[in-house]
Amino acid sequence: MKRHTFSLLPLLGLFLAVVLTGGAAAHGGDQPLANIAIHRARIALDVKAYIKASPYVLGQKGEDTEWVTIEYFSPNSTINDWIGVFSPANFNSSTCPAVNIEGQNPDICTAPIKYQFANYSSGYVSTGKGSIKFQLINQRSDFSFALFTGGLSKPSLIAVSNTIAFKNPKAPVYPRLAQGKEWNEMTVTWTSGYDISEAYPFVEWGMLWTPPTRTPAGTLTFNRGSMCGEPARTVGWRDPGFIHTSFLKDLWPNKEYYYKVGHQLKNGTIVYGKGYTFKASPFPGQNSLQRVIIFGDMGKAERDGSNEYSNYQPGSLNTTDTLVKDLNNIDIIFHIGDIVYANGYISQWDQFTAQVEALTAKVPYMLASGNHERDWPNTGSFYAGFDSGGECGVLAETMYYVPTENRANYWYQTDYGMFRFCIADTENDWREGTEQYKFIEKCLSTVDRKQQPWLIFIAHRVLGYSSGEFYAKEGSYAEPMGRDSLQNLWQKYRVDMAFYGHVHNYERTCPVYENQCVSTEKSHYSGTMNGTIHVVAGGGGSHTSAFSNSTPVWSIYRDVDYGFVKLTAFNHSSLLFEYKKSSDGNVYDSFTIDRDYRDVLACVVDSCPPNTLAH
Repeated sequence: MKRHTFSLLPLLGLFLAVVLTGGAAAHGGDQPLANIAIHRARIALDVKAYIKASPYVLGQKGEDTEWVTIEYFSPNSTINDWIGVFSPANFNSSTCPAVNIEGQNPDICTAPIKYQFANYSSGYVSTGKGSIKFQLINQRSDFSFALFTGGLSKPSLIAVSNTIAFKNPKAPVYPRLAQGKEWNEMTVTWTSGYDISEAYPFVEWGMLWTPPTRTPAGTLTFNRGSMCGEPARTVGWRDPGFIHTSFLKDLWPNKEYYYKVGHQLKNGTIVYGKGYTFKASPFPGQNSLQRVIIFGDMGKAERDGSNEYSNYQPGSLNTTDTLVKDLNNIDIIFHIGDIVYANGYISQWDQFTAQVEALTAKVPYMLASGNHERDWPNTGSFYAGFDSGGECGVLAETMYYVPTENRANYWYQTDYGMFRFCIADTENDWREGTEQYKFIEKCLSTVDRKQQPWLIFIAHRVLGYSSGEFYAKEGSYAEPMGRDSLQNLWQKYRVDMAFYGHVHNYERTCPVYENQCVSTEKSHYSGTMNGTIHVVAGGGGSHTSAFSNSTPVWSIYRDVDYGFVKLTAFNHSSLLFEYKKSSDGNVYDSFTIDRDYRDVLACVVDSCPPNTLAH
């Protein structure tokens, strides 16, 4: 393994003003990598400084995650020194795009995939010596570590480590299950470094105690030109590898299956991923125990303490870990937007898929699109913000499968036993007369409530009710035009519950219609449901959001903390709702619903057409 030789020749790089700390913050929110003005970095190698990484080879036993030890020294140590993890390991000027704008000639043109301050190791500032550990995942390339001085705003590179790599950087990793377009279909998506020209991707699977079969997979990828803006097109770009999806069909309801992803090389050799099991979905309307998890706005976190993302680390990891502990009591998960908060730093998507692998490899992990996945000016998004960091939906649409008719329109329906879920895409126009509005009405109107009594509406932004501080200041207590367009549909088709993220807290309303509670009950609902219960479940892990000072009459329970919702359908008549905190998994809010089919049919305000006078 060799140290890198850095060229001091001028770079040919594409860098715009938005990669400055201030500009990046405007486009990328609080993404910690945006705090690094990497385009300003200069090479100032110090012969007395060093940084070393070990072990040299990772994943010797097939692991796709490993801890590495970094030892370093600087003769002029300061509290602002920091260590960047770069992958690919060669990050010098030779790797930059052959374009120059505004006369900028930076020495480094790619952001690290993570970083940590050197004084994270006690005693570094006084002695110049330090030792820390990073957790690395297999991301299809090698790694090197760089010691910088000058802080994040004016970094100077003083030492570069040896190169380390996983034994097989191309190995298939991080499977993600999702419901297919049919109830008896499961999709498996994963990432690898194998192009279709190198190896044939497949899933080897079967029912427990039966011989396996193999189903081929399709392969997708994207390039820098697929990104809509910076930093995704510039310092945040990283090759995503290849994303494979296989469709496992004709599954038996509730049956357990085993599977593992694999690639057959051209010489006949097979490279396998790890083995897992999953339970097939119940038949639509099947009367069995069915358990659903719903949350939004979780984001990626780091177990090694690097890339400290506001206070995302404890919230995001607690949500992940608490769900993993209860995984045997979970059937399907909905992550309803603001998934990774990569904000244009592509490497972060890989790291998120690794974080949630224990969940996504075992149960269907269904997504909704949020502003941090889709929004970018002049790209067709309903909101012309910069929140996606230039990703403009490409990462969410490619890294995970959802059963949409068109992945660019991230709305879809999925059935799970006694549940019908209608998932809207708030980053596309939902108003009356639009294509999405027609989808929403079709999804709500075509369910057989005799067999699927539990009708759930899901969207990222709050289209119903929230007393979050910023909505309250606007006076709308929701997205403007949200309720105006959709509340008649919720009422007409008697939607049981509507779930949202976007506001980073938890809130539950009474059954409500046109701003008025239609029930005085708070913990047990029986008989006819006269309105829809609206729930904000945006406390998956992102920094928490404050509420308005006053509590609206329709707001029953509010909590500024990290958590998620669990729905348990016992049968066609009984359902349990629970809000659990991520920190301990305990229940802090709950209610039950008990009713019969006639209660669903019963007419309430604005739900039934006029009766005929004929006999």
